[in-house]
Amino acid sequence: MKGKTINEIKIGDKASIARTISESDVYLYAGLTGDLNPAHMNEEVAKSSVFKGRIAHGMLTAGLISAVLGMYLPGPGTIYIGQELKFTAPVRFGDTITAEVEVVEIIKEKMLKLKTVCTNQSGIVVLEGYATVMPPR
Repeated sequence: MKGKTINEIKIGDKASIARTISESDVYLYAGLTGDLNPAHMNEEVAKSSVFKGRIAHGMLTAGLISAVLGMYLPGPGTIYIGQELKFTAPVRFGDTITAEVEVVEIIKEKMLKLKTVCTNQSGIVVLEGYATVMPPR
């Protein structure tokens, strides 16, 4: 399985995936990374936070962007070079997040700059930024 090469991609190309974030996803991510912040793990502590309850890790949400890049656009064989992120709203357990990437620039005929956006089921942007990738050859 091979993703799209630079010659097969044009500005404006888009791809996306959607996933519902479960409590299990958050616990698995916490276990893998060691990020046991009470904002994610402890409902009683999180109730007194600005979010009034537990939220998913921001980087768990950002990982959905990686899935789009690595599986769909450009796809398998893509090398992730960099990512700029801004977290704009919390992701709660049970939210369905759509991660979308859009090609905005072709750099020296070997790299791509893509706009990256994650929205929840209400259409609220929860994450935005730009990724730089090298598509497969």
